[in-house]
Amino acid sequence: MDEAMHHEDIAPPSPAAPGLFALLAEDVACVFRRDPAARSRFEVVTTYPGVHAILLQRIAHRLWRARLRYPARLLSWFARLVTNIDIHPGATLGRRFFIDHGAGVVIGETAEIGDDVTLYHGVTLGGTSWNRGKRHPTLGNNVVIGAGAKVLGPISLGDHVRVGANSVVVKDVPAHRTVVGIPGRVVLRQDEGAANALGINLDHHLIPDPVGKAIACLMERIEVLEATLRQHGEPVDGVCNACDTDDLCGTEVARTIRKA
Repeated sequence: MDEAMHHEDIAPPSPAAPGLFALLAEDVACVFRRDPAARSRFEVVTTYPGVHAILLQRIAHRLWRARLRYPARLLSWFARLVTNIDIHPGATLGRRFFIDHGAGVVIGETAEIGDDVTLYHGVTLGGTSWNRGKRHPTLGNNVVIGAGAKVLGPISLGDHVRVGANSVVVKDVPAHRTVVGIPGRVVLRQDEGAANALGINLDHHLIPDPVGKAIACLMERIEVLEATLRQHGEPVDGVCNACDTDDLCGTEVARTIRKA
């Protein structure tokens, strides 16, 4: 009986982490699922700077963990020189990581990236402190970050988070959310079943416009108030005396907003 209980208390061994070549093969294969322009493995391996940067970083990361810091930094410098992508060798990259186009991407030393993450060009996973501890973001699985977005500080983005282009995220984001703006604000909750068959939602451009929605609501409210004034016999000319004739109130833009 005691022996059986002893065996029950022993946790099963965790599956072995994939080797370097297995990770590299996955990095190449995942390109075909997220970039319709990819035509062959040879083309991806020889012409995709994002793939080059990831391959070299995985090697540099092994050197970094072996405390071969200068060779790791030298290899990282070479990767940045030929790809215009700066990934610190200390950063932890998950499986099937994809950087589309890649120009201007920066990933800091203590950044941690989950599996099946996609970054577009100009993305920064940066720090906001000079402390030597954790100072860069942690991304969950299936995260998509649009072009030019900045994710700053030791914050966490949950699984299936999407960040709109040019957004600046400085606070934690729960799973299945879409974030836009400066500073980034959650504008949409994505249900778990909304992802595609691959578990990745690359439609980071399909995001709501909270400012446009607010303006449309205000315009609709003004029309309701004007109609109420007319019912009470009050004169309403529909012209804003504070605006010039070329301003928003009298333009086609205003009429378009009212129809939105």
